[in-house]
Amino acid sequence: MENCIFCKIINGEIPSNKVYEDDDILAFKDINPVTPVHILIIPKKHINSLNDIEPEDEKIIGKIFLKIKQIAKEQGIAENGYRIVNNCGEDGGQEVQHLHFHLLGGKKLGTKIV
Repeated sequence: MENCIFCKIINGEIPSNKVYEDDDILAFKDINPVTPVHILIIPKKHINSLNDIEPEDEKIIGKIFLKIKQIAKEQGIAENGYRIVNNCGEDGGQEVQHLHFHLLGGKKLGTKIV
């Protein structure tokens, strides 16, 4: 998608502070972190939202969650805990129309969801 900010990051048109990258996934630090560790994990394939995943995307979604586990460990937040957030659609707070997961941690987050 030519106007997608995450696709531009994937293509190197916009710089990012990469934490992990392979042929399918990119993980980078959020430019406006809400926790000490705030990393965005995205598929390189453009998928608008969780509502738009197809059966053929099953493997990449599973891979993303395995990498989240690895990244959390590397960032030193796995033992004490972390949160994964996916905002889906306008009412769900999704601001960028490219599937992404927020890895949040580095402080006690509590139980409040909204």
